[in-house]
Amino acid sequence: MNINITNAACDYIKTMVEKEKGIGLRLSIKKTGCSGFSYVPTILAEENNDDQVITAQNGIKIYIDNKWQQMLDGLSIDYVEEEKSGLKQKRLTFSSPSESGRCGCGESFHVS
Repeated sequence: MNINITNAACDYIKTMVEKEKGIGLRLSIKKTGCSGFSYVPTILAEENNDDQVITAQNGIKIYIDNKWQQMLDGLSIDYVEEEKSGLKQKRLTFSSPSESGRCGCGESFHVS
């Protein structure tokens, strides 16, 4: 399993895990949106034994949902801060070689 996480994303994830008193970040995918799939990052309170665990550069644990492991392999995670309409938005961004396209709003993706 290969996942690339930028330092900015690692720092953000670490802050969120500590804030919510979690044990790590879980990555999954759900069927949704106009293109078919969406990434689902959640802070875990307790370990799920079915997940694959990766330790990020800052020691934070990333739990990968085994059901979606093939689609998450090669995933890149970054953290961006954008200002839109006078509001500052902070969020994780995801891109994967499994994606063959995204919907117009960018919230969901599809695979070939």
